[in-house]
Amino acid sequence: MDGILNINKPTGMTSHDVVARVRKLLAQRRVGHAGTLDPAASGVLPICVGQATRVAEYLSDSGKAYRATLYFGIETDTYDAEGTVVQTTTTTALSRTYIESLLPAFLGEQMQVPPRYSAIKLQGQPAYKRARAGEELALAARPVTISHLDILDWQPPQLTLEIECSKGTYIRSLAHDLGERSGYGAHLCALVRTRSGPFRLANSITLEQLAEAAAQGTIGENLYPADKALEQYPALVLDEETAARVRHGNAFSGYREARDAGEQKLARVYDDIGRFLAIAEWDAERHMWQPVKVFVE
Repeated sequence: MDGILNINKPTGMTSHDVVARVRKLLAQRRVGHAGTLDPAASGVLPICVGQATRVAEYLSDSGKAYRATLYFGIETDTYDAEGTVVQTTTTTALSRTYIESLLPAFLGEQMQVPPRYSAIKLQGQPAYKRARAGEELALAARPVTISHLDILDWQPPQLTLEIECSKGTYIRSLAHDLGERSGYGAHLCALVRTRSGPFRLANSITLEQLAEAAAQGTIGENLYPADKALEQYPALVLDEETAARVRHGNAFSGYREARDAGEQKLARVYDDIGRFLAIAEWDAERHMWQPVKVFVE
């Protein structure tokens, strides 16, 4: 069984918990997730099965979208509702208009400091473990991009935002930083991932629905092909002779326009009848496409 499941992760489960559940339902060991979701968050968690586990890294690199609810007037040490309250402020004067005026500063490319209570490794140990041990940590800022940031609802002191962003963006940090910028403080109190790459919440299935499909023998109806995770890359369709070379991992020339059109370094490769063959990388020195992962039936 090979493909990608678009799972709607419930709150309270880790991403690894979901993987373990899917392994059991499918009776298959080769299962992995693409893009971790915190236990307190819910929503889209792509699960790669069989050969599709080889494309998980590309799916994790793709953009994400979230629906986030922020609570103003209360700051916590973890930047979310599970942390210890470190400061409170009255928010009676806080308005939607004022918050709207702050949002443009958070759009575009920027440097973001991750939460101290995160899984980022510091000298081989997750930052959250060292923070819980009482260490004073100073995490380095990382480049992120926030392309969309709109207010969906304002029910004082709670603000609901619609967010589209790059991989590596911490919505908890965004909540904290917006709270700091406002002067009132804030923390993240609810988070739903509505999109991960091409996979959307509207088309996701719950673990209960997956279990029902397993019982009925219809899991295949919920599996997306592995190349679904690569839709952001150009598609190269090869003739029979070139396709045969690619199946053995050999480089091939031509198709330069695919590289130039979007300045892409990667492409998905198909044979002349539409079968997904490989992921190829552009070699600028040789002016050739080099297969980096070959999918052979």
